[in-house]
Amino acid sequence: MNPNPARPLAGTRLCDLADLADPGAKGFIYRRDEAMFLGFVVRDGDCVHGYVDHCPHAGMPLALLPGRYLTREGDMILCSSHGALFRPGDGLCVSGPCAGKSLKPWTVRVQGDTVYSA
Repeated sequence: MNPNPARPLAGTRLCDLADLADPGAKGFIYRRDEAMFLGFVVRDGDCVHGYVDHCPHAGMPLALLPGRYLTREGDMILCSSHGALFRPGDGLCVSGPCAGKSLKPWTVRVQGDTVYSA
């Protein structure tokens, strides 16, 4: 079941793998009627992980500037509002006001050179 009606259905093409730097991240916004879904993907080599763009501490999007999800080093996901740091591979907060909590996963898959919602 799709809990958010704006969340892209499985098989929705998100982007080409080449559109993501390594490491890198890209945000997505989908709307359907009054509902809105914000998500982002993070690339680490050939692995791409997806997350709902929602800070577990304050409930707001992580990136204050479009596409700015990673630290300067590109090794951690950063909440721009509170400085919380999340591991890219599993979304676990390792530092900040929501330490021990995790980002909500958004299942994505890479097929060939394309990233899809799964």
